[in-house]
Amino acid sequence: MPRKKPFSVKQKKKQLQEKRERKRGLQDGVRSSSSSRSGSRERKENQTDTSDGKSITQQIRRLNQQPTQGLGHNYDPNRYRLHFERESREEVQRRKKAARQQVLKPVSEKSLELDIGDIYRPGSNLDFPRRPSWNYEMSREQLMSQEERSFQEYLDKIHGSYTSEQLSYFEHNLETWRQLWRVLEMSDIVLLITDIRHPVINFPPALYEYVTGELGLSLILVLNKVDLAPPALVIAWKYHFRLHYPRVHIVLFTSFPRDPQTPKDLKTVLKKRRKQGRIWTRAQGPEQLLRACETITAGKVDLSSWKEKMDRDAAGASRDTGLGEEEDDEEASAVLVEQQTDVTLEPTGPNRERYKDGVVTIGCVGFPNVGKSSLINGLVGRKVVLAGIYPIAQIQEPYTSVGYLASRIPIQTLLRLRHPEAQDSGHEPPWCAWDICEAWAEKQGYKTAKAARNDVYRAANSLLRLAADGQLSLCLRPPGYSDQRASWESHPETLELMMMQGRVGLSDEDEKEELSSSGEEEGEKDRDADEEGEGDEDTPTPARSSNLAGSNPYALLGEDEC
Repeated sequence: MPRKKPFSVKQKKKQLQEKRERKRGLQDGVRSSSSSRSGSRERKENQTDTSDGKSITQQIRRLNQQPTQGLGHNYDPNRYRLHFERESREEVQRRKKAARQQVLKPVSEKSLELDIGDIYRPGSNLDFPRRPSWNYEMSREQLMSQEERSFQEYLDKIHGSYTSEQLSYFEHNLETWRQLWRVLEMSDIVLLITDIRHPVINFPPALYEYVTGELGLSLILVLNKVDLAPPALVIAWKYHFRLHYPRVHIVLFTSFPRDPQTPKDLKTVLKKRRKQGRIWTRAQGPEQLLRACETITAGKVDLSSWKEKMDRDAAGASRDTGLGEEEDDEEASAVLVEQQTDVTLEPTGPNRERYKDGVVTIGCVGFPNVGKSSLINGLVGRKVVLAGIYPIAQIQEPYTSVGYLASRIPIQTLLRLRHPEAQDSGHEPPWCAWDICEAWAEKQGYKTAKAARNDVYRAANSLLRLAADGQLSLCLRPPGYSDQRASWESHPETLELMMMQGRVGLSDEDEKEELSSSGEEEGEKDRDADEEGEGDEDTPTPARSSNLAGSNPYALLGEDEC
C-alpha cells in the first residue's frame, strides 16, 4: 500500500482559497492574482462559448456560477450565467490609481439631468440583437445554429465599431437574449421595468420601437421603487416619458411602500420602513397596472378575478396587520401561477392570436436589479420568484463607482466619516474615492485577515450595496428639471403621490434623513464580501492640492435629493 503524502497547512490554505473562488463564480482551477489584495481578480478565461459550443472571440468573465451536484444531467443551472467582457488588468489598475489620486468635486445641479440620447445614441448600432426569422419547417439544430450565427454577427458589429472603453457591460450570453425573444413572442402585453432613480438608463428606445412597432404589442412602462425618489421627480419622469414616447402606458410602482406608523428614528427609519413594507399585499401600483391592462384589452378579456383578488388581499392586509412576512405568506390565498415551458420551438411567433382562450399573457422584462422579482411578488401577493443580479462582490474595481456616487451625494457627511488623514486640529483634507472607502472601513471595522489593515475593497462593496438598497439614494433627473422644479413640486399629482406614500407632514429634514439614511449603526456585515478579507496595499495616499473644507459644496443638491 503506497504511503500517503503529507498535506501541509499551506496546501490546505490553497485548497480553501480555490474553493472560495469557485463559490464566487470563477471557473474550477482559476485563481485570483496572488499579488492583488484589492479584489481586482485576474480572469484567465480567453474565450467563452454558447450553449452549443460555438466560441466568440472576446475575453469573457462568466459570473454567478451555481453548484451542479445533485441535479439531473438534463438541467444546467449555469445556462443563464452572466457573460461580460473582461477588463484588462492595466485598465483596472489605472482606475484604481485614479481613485487614490483624483480629488472628488461636487457636480453641478444641471449635470444630474440625463437625456436618453446621451446613453442610447440615435442612429448608432447600439441596439439589441433581434431574433432571425424562422418557421416550423426548421429543425431545432437549424434554428439554434441560425440564432448563434446572427448573434455572432451582432457582437462583431458592436466590437468592430467601438472600443471596450466606449462600451458598458452588456450580455454576451446568447441564452439570455433567447429568453427575451421568447418572452416578447409569447406576450400580449409587455411590462418594461425601470428604476425610478435612473429610468432612462433602463429604457432602450430600440426595444420600445420594436415592441410597439414591429410586434404591434402594448408596452407598459413601470417606474419602480418610487419610494426612493422625491415625489416631484417621480411625476417629472412620468410626464417626460409620456411626452417623448406617446405609445407607452406608464405605471408607478413600489413593493416597499412607506408605512405611516413607522417610528421616525432618523438613524434607522429607512431600514424599518423597508422591512415592514415587505408585506407584499401593501405594494403600491397593482391598481394602476390593472387599469392599464383594462384599457389595453378593451373588454376582450375578463379581468374581474384580478380585481377581486386585490380586494381580498387589501382586506386581509388590514385585518392581519400583526402578521409577519412568513405568517402572511402562509395565510395568503391561493394564486394560480401558470408556468410556461422553455422549449426552443414553442413560441408561435408575433402574428399569433391575441388573448387566446380569454387569457391575457403579460411578459416582464428589464435590466438586473430594477425590481422585476419584487414587482411579480407584489402582484401575486406572496413571494414566488427568486432574484438573480450582478453580484457587487465580483466587481473588479468598485472605487470608480464609489467616486461617481460621492461626487453627486455627500457620502462623507451622511455617513459621518472622518478623513483618514485628518488631524486633531479639525482641518479636513480633500477627499478622494479611496479615502471614503478607507474611512468607511475604519468606521465599520473592516480589516484584512492577515495584516489587519483597513479592508478598502470590502468597504467599497458595502457602500455600493447601500446605494443599491436605497440607503444612499442618487436620483438622476430629466432634462430641464432644475428650471421647472418649483412647478413639479406644486403639481397636483405630486401632492397625490406624497399622500399615498405618507410623506405629507414630514419636514424637509425628515425627508432628507429618510431618503438618505445610511444606517449610522449599520449592522449588515457584507453578505458576500471576501471571506479571506482581501484588502489593498499599504501604499500611502498622495498629498492633495485643492481644499473642499468650509461651506458645504453639496448644498446645491437640495434637501430631498440625496
